[in-house]
Amino acid sequence: MDRVFIHSLEVLCTIGVYDWEKTIKQKLVFDLVLAFDNKPSAQDDNIDLALDYAVLSQRVVEFAQQHTFELIETMAERVAAMIMAEFNVPGLQLTLSKPGAVPMAANVGVQITRGKFYAQGTQL
Repeated sequence: MDRVFIHSLEVLCTIGVYDWEKTIKQKLVFDLVLAFDNKPSAQDDNIDLALDYAVLSQRVVEFAQQHTFELIETMAERVAAMIMAEFNVPGLQLTLSKPGAVPMAANVGVQITRGKFYAQGTQL
């Protein structure tokens, strides 16, 4: 299985546990590694057979802006499920960061792996 990646996809959205967070937009940063068979699209040089990372990126941005969650863990799970369902991706690794959430840290976040993200017993 091949990998398609999207790094540092920034989204301004409403996320957070505290009341003041529910009234503002904060930056989230998505890093995605998506399991996908690129061979058919490469063989025919056909975008219709490829995982269109521009369309997928836009969908992630729209999803994050349209949904409000308290936890980044919830956002990560819901975005992963949406990608796998809507884009026929068999597996993915999603890292979701919330820069500035902890003043003493440059960044904090979660990383999840879902679906079939392994090829013949080895991690992609």
